[in-house]
Parts: sequence; C-alpha cells; structure tokens
Amino acid sequence: MSNRSVYLQTMISLASAAFGVVAALAWNGAITALVKQIFGEGGQIVSLFLYAIVITVIAVIVMVNLGKVAERTAESKA
Repeated sequence: MSNRSVYLQTMISLASAAFGVVAALAWNGAITALVKQIFGEGGQIVSLFLYAIVITVIAVIVMVNLGKVAERTAESKA
C-alpha cells in the first residue's frame, strides 16, 4: 500500500471519529434534556444512571456485532 493511501485512510478514520464524537455529544444533550423532561429534576440522578445503562447496553451490542462482521470479513479475505 502506498504512503498516500495509508495517509488517506488515516485521515478518513480521524475525520470519522471526530464527527462521531460531535454527533454523540449532540445526542447526549438531546437525550439528557428528554430524560429531565420525563423524570423531572427530582429524579435526575436515577434517570441519568438509567440513561447511562441503556446507552452502555446499546454500545456493547453494536460493538459485538461489528466485531462479528470484521471477523467474517477477515475470514473471507483469507
């Protein structure tokens, strides 16, 4: 692989990660506001823990599935 190709892949990965963080922060603000509206200010800590647990479960499911896809892709190339 040429240096230009490696450089381009690296830049795409970095830009994707940066946009992913920005999108995650935007969703975090929106979901936090929704949770506050549903549960009110009194249940804020409980609602934030509930939100964190749900997001963690979703992240684990997505990462496991991506790992399986990467594994299948690696096997097909071999």
